[in-house]
Amino acid sequence: MANDSKRATRSRMTGTQRRAQLVDVARGLFAEKGFDGTSIEEIAARAEVSKPVVYEHFGGKEGIYAVVVDREIHALTGALSGALEEGGHPKALVERTALALLGYIEASEDGFRILVRDSPVAQATGTFSSLIGDVASQVEHMLADQFKKQGQDPKTAPIYAQMLVGMVALTGQWWLDARSPSKNVVAAHLVNLAWNGLSALERRPTLTPYVRGISLDVE
Repeated sequence: MANDSKRATRSRMTGTQRRAQLVDVARGLFAEKGFDGTSIEEIAARAEVSKPVVYEHFGGKEGIYAVVVDREIHALTGALSGALEEGGHPKALVERTALALLGYIEASEDGFRILVRDSPVAQATGTFSSLIGDVASQVEHMLADQFKKQGQDPKTAPIYAQMLVGMVALTGQWWLDARSPSKNVVAAHLVNLAWNGLSALERRPTLTPYVRGISLDVE
């Protein structure tokens, strides 16, 4: 009776629901084992469906992987773009961008693990590297405007944009496994280095009050 009930529940799924279920299952497996280490058999088994069901929806492993990567790229792009588009003081911009990335990692650990792996299949939909390059391009324009106001050479903005975004991205990859200290503490130290430089580091950096939607307790 229990098995009959489970089969009935599965059969009641719509095509959209089944597709969403398969994507979630595959996402967990790709994060755990990577693209090469995951098989269609495993995806089907964990979703409790037959292999043809997976092929019907996605055509194969490459197809479902591309959907997973595309979904994560859009989620992270949205978070980072939202932080950048708010504008405001440059220091607040760095803080918001760092917190957006760390917040995404905190909420979507599996998704981030998939993005930071370089699979040839991901080239069609984008990779973490290409996403970071796009973010650096946005930051470049903002830095160029700021450099002009300060009498600095705006032609150097691309260099500083790559350094700044790269620092945040690599720290995010480290924090994915470290998870200590908290994201607010990590963001505060990132901004401490980016804003003050090595020669003027603060001993106990904190985030500024005008960065919205965060806790300022970074003890």
